[in-house]
Amino acid sequence: MDAIDAVDAVYDPWSPGFVADPYPAYARLRAAGRAHWHAPTRQWLIPHYADVSALLRDRRLGRTYTHRFTHEEFGREAPAAAYEPFHTLNDHGLLDLEAADHTRIRRLVSKAFTPRTVENLAPTVRRLAAGLVGDLVARGGGDLLASVAEPLPVAVIAEMLGIPEDDEERGRLRPWSAAICGMFELNPSEETARRAVVASIEFSDYLRELIARRRKSPGDDLISGLIGVEELTEQEMISTCVLLLNAGHEATVNTTVNGWWTLLRKGVRPDPEKLSTAVEEILRYDTPLQMFERWVLDDIEIGGQVIPRGSEVALLFGSANRDPARFGPTADELDLTRADNPHITFGAGIHYCLGAPLARLELEAVFGELLRQAPDMRLAAEPVRTPGYVIRGVEALLVEV
Repeated sequence: MDAIDAVDAVYDPWSPGFVADPYPAYARLRAAGRAHWHAPTRQWLIPHYADVSALLRDRRLGRTYTHRFTHEEFGREAPAAAYEPFHTLNDHGLLDLEAADHTRIRRLVSKAFTPRTVENLAPTVRRLAAGLVGDLVARGGGDLLASVAEPLPVAVIAEMLGIPEDDEERGRLRPWSAAICGMFELNPSEETARRAVVASIEFSDYLRELIARRRKSPGDDLISGLIGVEELTEQEMISTCVLLLNAGHEATVNTTVNGWWTLLRKGVRPDPEKLSTAVEEILRYDTPLQMFERWVLDDIEIGGQVIPRGSEVALLFGSANRDPARFGPTADELDLTRADNPHITFGAGIHYCLGAPLARLELEAVFGELLRQAPDMRLAAEPVRTPGYVIRGVEALLVEV
């Protein structure tokens, strides 16, 4: 078996078995080297913590290449015209911007998305978490995903954006987010792309109308704050709002359900007095975003392997967060008291997650309320994994209390 065949056999992101438990495969990749060519995805796989952490900060790589090269110069085909609404929305967001535009927009958005903004949201987050968990307990259990994990971050983002509670579009935020995020999986299908385009158009149109309302009648919300930042274009405001929903929502939802599935399966509970430490370990142990892609803008070398300009690297967050070279011999174990825990679940470098403080607030609130109100919670059925590998979660998490 040659090296390429060996990698293909170990790393199969479309296999349900691999998606269910990719960690043994990651261990084999780490043992085999620092960079591996994977022909099916045409990516270089980077499995080690030190390399992933360094490359997230390396400006020879980028989330995009169009700030330096045309598609032709970079050896890539331009996106299909039919996908233009998705790319317009995605390409103006912080996650996919580089160089001066990223610096400008992050600086401007940070003025409206301050630590005080998150601090002011804390009572609302705790109230929402308490109410959602209380409803679950009153019913004797149910789907933790649909009844607690999903509604909380959506409600919080809606509160931040100033979307009224009686606005019927609130119920469309989650489906829009799921449809758009489908494009971040490997080789998305035509149907996935179609759904993402429709969601991009509908979500953008809704936010454009909401921005118009806030221009006439500003409030104490994020959109009103962004309107006051004159250097932001309307498209940049729209893309920022969508990114806040998608990135914050997907990470919080999947950390909640993946984390509780782990806790229930292992029969352990965090110490409520050390909940922040436990949440960091849950974020590390079963990373909600397993892989992050970057384009190679200038040749790099990893472990003696030259990776040329025009290549794409797959930074394997899930593998990096289980690397014994950084987390020691217990890297594959869940240690809810782990003190030295520099996981990279929220990324690093200029694209470090702007919403990380809010995600931590939401996670501590919901985990804390479940520990308080449902101390005897147990699994009612074995969960089924969703097919996605990049954003990894479950179809449902049925529990009894």
